[in-house]
Amino acid sequence: MKSFLYPKLNPPSFTWVRPEAADDAVKVHEWIQPLTAEADPEKRKDVDFVVVGVPLSRSSISASGASEFPDAFRRAWKGFTTYNLDEGVDLSSKVAVDVGDVPMHVTDIRRCHDNIIEASAAIQDHFPTSTVCAIGGDHSITAMMVKGMHQASPDEKIGIIQFDTHFDLRDLSDNGPSNGTPMRNLIESGVVKGSDMYNIGLHGFFNTKDLKMYAEEHGVNYITLRKARKKGIEETVLACLAALSEKVDTIYVTVDMDVLDIAYAPGVPASTPGGMTTAELLDGVLAVAKHQKVKAMDIVCLDPQKDSNVQPTVKLGTHVFLTFLTGVMMR
Repeated sequence: MKSFLYPKLNPPSFTWVRPEAADDAVKVHEWIQPLTAEADPEKRKDVDFVVVGVPLSRSSISASGASEFPDAFRRAWKGFTTYNLDEGVDLSSKVAVDVGDVPMHVTDIRRCHDNIIEASAAIQDHFPTSTVCAIGGDHSITAMMVKGMHQASPDEKIGIIQFDTHFDLRDLSDNGPSNGTPMRNLIESGVVKGSDMYNIGLHGFFNTKDLKMYAEEHGVNYITLRKARKKGIEETVLACLAALSEKVDTIYVTVDMDVLDIAYAPGVPASTPGGMTTAELLDGVLAVAKHQKVKAMDIVCLDPQKDSNVQPTVKLGTHVFLTFLTGVMMR
């Protein structure tokens, strides 16, 4: 069923049959509703959460099937309830819609990126008060989602909280708009200042010295995982939010799943040893989502095809998403 946002967005690649009597939703697949052509545009003011799939991974440096995550993510909903036992929060009291997937071209990556910018701007225009959750895809989608936000509200200053093992500041002239360059893309396009970026989770032997030098030259704020652990993940996030919120109007959160230790995330193309634990990432995501200026997020670089049969990384990515929504509800 096409929605009123077609063709900027295609219908979801997979949808659950939602029971007619699902007023008291128990499972996530019974709660999140697909957007249809019949949806009353006036009701969009009542939408709390917007989910959009961004199935692009041809722009990944590592061989990646992250484009398959939006579909696997939707299929995982049946395994989760809307009630967060840890926080005593039931998500079903809010309205969540799945607006579908950004259309992708088979070979033209630049066209794919243009489609993401256009779709992101359209979502911001149609759902101005909603929290947007983009499900990638590789990390190149982050720059495009943020550019779409900027296009929709050019007077708003955007800042970024990034959970990542990497700087993602590679040279665009060498790498193009890939999953290794989204932060540099935003800096050099003038959409986000380096000083308004906060990267949490860098560790080990997975970044080059020249990228560190570029980060320092452009004022990028980075906190290594070792330092974050000494201070506490939640305390680190809160300190970053306090500093960033003084400088910007809107905060975008990007969760690169390669921030996790390889033991916790086998379904990540660039997974590494020494990364965050599951508990650390969930604590960080919950803390960041509670801030009033956080308006959008994405989850990127999760490849279901590299996951094991029981899909632990897909389930974890879904858990990250639901934890983020919990934090928004706890504001």
